[in-house]
Amino acid sequence: MTAYWVAQGVGVLAFVVGITTFINRDERRFKLQLAGYSAIIGIHFFLMGASPAGMSAELNAIRTVISLRTRSLWVMSIFIVLTLGLGLAKFNHAMELLPIAGTVASTWALFRCKGLTTRCVMWCSTACWVTHNFWLGSIGGTLIEGSFLVMNGLNIIRFWRMQRRGIDPFKVEKEVQQQEG
Repeated sequence: MTAYWVAQGVGVLAFVVGITTFINRDERRFKLQLAGYSAIIGIHFFLMGASPAGMSAELNAIRTVISLRTRSLWVMSIFIVLTLGLGLAKFNHAMELLPIAGTVASTWALFRCKGLTTRCVMWCSTACWVTHNFWLGSIGGTLIEGSFLVMNGLNIIRFWRMQRRGIDPFKVEKEVQQQEG
């Protein structure tokens, strides 16, 4: 019983770390915070006995940091193959396919999408994770992914409205990318 509450405590810690992730407009800070959250929630899932979700979350953390340096199709493909191979090798229940699908979608988003499109694909990925976490009984995981779903959804609407008014919510990100490139 103590191990269960330790696992839930790690999940709540992940909740605290991840709660402000989707507020960031700066892509670098967004990705770094997302990576930190993913690493912590991965530990939580392993402690909960959910190996496919744990592996997917830890791959998410590594992949997110690497996506800061490259948008290579090959690197993206390696992460998708790793996610599918490791996740499918350990799954025991159909619900465990949801974090695998969510990780594949978010991998694609981080390597191939920008701005609002990234947020939209990440929202779909989050829907997979929140459903899985609720099924698993993960208190912190359900709280954080549910919060991500709401916060990212509200930010998608906010950023979309800004774009409709002719304001680029990702202007800072684009300027930094132009300076680096």
